[in-house]
Amino acid sequence: MTTEKLLRGLDDVRAWQEDFYRDLHAHPELSGQETRTAGRVAERLRRDGLEVTENIGGTGLIGVLRNGDGPTVLLRADMDALPVREDTGLDYSSSVTTTDADGESVPVMHACGHDVHVACLLGAAALFSATRDAWNGTVVALFQPAEETAVGATSMVDGGLAELLPPVDVALAQHVLPAPAGRLGTRRGAVLSAADSMRITVYGRGSHGSMPQAAVDPVVLAAMIVIRLQTIVSREVAPTETAVVTVGSVRAGSKSNVISDRAVLELNIRTYSDAVRAAVLAAIERIVVAECDASGSPRRPDFELFDSFPLTENDDATTDRVAAAFADHFGDAVVEMAPQSASEDFSDIPVALGVPYTYWGLGGIDADLYESAVAKGTVGSDIPVNHAANFAPVIQPTLDTGTAALVVAGMAWLGESDGGTA
Repeated sequence: MTTEKLLRGLDDVRAWQEDFYRDLHAHPELSGQETRTAGRVAERLRRDGLEVTENIGGTGLIGVLRNGDGPTVLLRADMDALPVREDTGLDYSSSVTTTDADGESVPVMHACGHDVHVACLLGAAALFSATRDAWNGTVVALFQPAEETAVGATSMVDGGLAELLPPVDVALAQHVLPAPAGRLGTRRGAVLSAADSMRITVYGRGSHGSMPQAAVDPVVLAAMIVIRLQTIVSREVAPTETAVVTVGSVRAGSKSNVISDRAVLELNIRTYSDAVRAAVLAAIERIVVAECDASGSPRRPDFELFDSFPLTENDDATTDRVAAAFADHFGDAVVEMAPQSASEDFSDIPVALGVPYTYWGLGGIDADLYESAVAKGTVGSDIPVNHAANFAPVIQPTLDTGTAALVVAGMAWLGESDGGTA
């Protein structure tokens, strides 16, 4: 009954939370630029009585709610948006444009649902604050910048996060996904893939297009590399493992009758184990070097890893504890989540703190729309996904479910109070 006591306040939270969410959605900020968002979050946390520390590793912040002896539960939300032009038709759509890190003017949209995460965590913090007689321990609400660029979590760690926290017992996080609103998904073990982006520059010898015999053509070289890379997953990764190797960009030359002296390939690699990741990266380098040698390339290729996300591997015992709490409260709305090929940097925080963690999925699509698409076999075409210009989680029951999920999961550790400390 203790958790139910906390959740009786959902009506009061809803009164401000929905408008707060609409405002966040209409005012998105790119990775590392979340100044307005962080300011609004800090203001709300202070209103609910949390101790707030701002500017951790940039725009990151935490709110701490101490309530006597007991475990410390860290709940995390990410705050940044994407350079996407919104096409949802919502009356609270973003019309924001800004200057990105490269000095380019870009549109901005909360196309990944981080505004949902922020609103839900603020709602959960308010519920914990309003019911301190019902639990003991400490709640840490952590709001992270720059998840989309894979640097926000480590920036907060490098900014002294550990020194600002009491000893943490567990870290918990969630992500809104293209699944029916009201549904939650948990999973033991690897739940989100590790991701690496790689930039490869291969070198040729430039020449006039009419004299190919004088050239080492980097376009042909790049084409052979692209073909050969397709064999890594099909022939070097075991059928029982999962990996993705995508060549997302190939650039070479500037004119039809000029053979360039170099080509640049950009790859994205997704893996679900450290061993497979190491094997795939090694195979890419081996193949590229061999193809350069076969083409008579005049110099060794250059390799650059960037935007690397860690594997998100849920702790078994922590996941079981959250899944049991979810089943007790949400019943059949809780399912086992399939591994996701998306990636996250959340795990960098609990790994740095040396604590177990789990990360679950939260449905955000109108349930009738989703079930209709399932019946027609059109989920792939009819259901918007994260990062799409038309991705727009329905406000309810998404916010209610996400807020309640954080409370229910946190209470799996905080438990019943023996009197509480106001």
